[in-house]
Amino acid sequence: MRASRLVQLLLLLQTRGRSTAPQLARELEVSVRTVYRDIEALSAAGVPVYTEPGRAGGVELVDGYRTRLTGLTSDEADAVLLAGLPGAAADLGLGTVLATAQLKVLAALPPELRGRATRIADRVHIDAPGWFHRPEETPTLATVADALWHDRRLAVRYARKDRTVERVLDPLGLVSKAGTWYLVAGEGSAVRSYRVGRIVSATPNGETFHRPEDFDLGTHWSDSADEFARSMLRVRARCRIARTHLGLLRLMNDPAAVTEALASVTAPDDAGWVELTVPSESWDVLVTGLLPLGEFAEVLDPPELRARFAATAAGMHAIYREAATAPPPQDAKPSG
Repeated sequence: MRASRLVQLLLLLQTRGRSTAPQLARELEVSVRTVYRDIEALSAAGVPVYTEPGRAGGVELVDGYRTRLTGLTSDEADAVLLAGLPGAAADLGLGTVLATAQLKVLAALPPELRGRATRIADRVHIDAPGWFHRPEETPTLATVADALWHDRRLAVRYARKDRTVERVLDPLGLVSKAGTWYLVAGEGSAVRSYRVGRIVSATPNGETFHRPEDFDLGTHWSDSADEFARSMLRVRARCRIARTHLGLLRLMNDPAAVTEALASVTAPDDAGWVELTVPSESWDVLVTGLLPLGEFAEVLDPPELRARFAATAAGMHAIYREAATAPPPQDAKPSG
């Protein structure tokens, strides 16, 4: 552990130049006293490092000194591929090696390119999950990831809605979708996706497997995601919507549902309204998806859904009708 920290300290000094001991301590997550001990160890090993006291002082390498300790380990090379998603790297247990790998890359760059790289890092940050998304607990993710790296077969217990099932899986890939992790795995002759947060336990069973040579994770995920989205659209309603308000369908409806709905749009009538069929995964979800259109949408079929919207509208009218007929407050200012 200390040897790794000494290398990281050396690379920090090489890439960033003069730094204070407290700055280095924060970066390395150690005490200032430990930093000074590590500096003494580097000096004893022949590294030309020196400290300068005072307000403008700090720790620095002799001008022109460059370490050759910039070769990446296999874990660090994996982590570099996740450099744009530090949260994903941390989830997979690669947060520390990612930081070290980035330092090694920076240390190997000439000064002008190093400055450009650090400017990009200072100005661009990727936050993958959507708003109001609470990260899902994934206590088995590190075990799953380790099995994935080494082609180890896993015995898992997986929580479905009604029961927990046991499966033996060949991990083929991990996908982070809007902050939620999914395991793509072979189960017999089939390839399926499993939500990692629902994997109750995962234990290597001592066996390894041969990864299919023709398996492409990106292609498989794209195809299966499209198929899954279409399979979830189990109900459909025929509607009239003002053409000017079709864009509001995107507020609360699944993108696959919106795509199918817009593909069914008819020519507008004289009033500028169009007919279309809007799919959804359930009637409850469809009601939520159409309500934002307010008076600019009308359900034509099925009758049960039309009656439900009529009841909803009547209930809203009962709540707001008194407010609509009541005189404005005396201190209210006229609009316009």
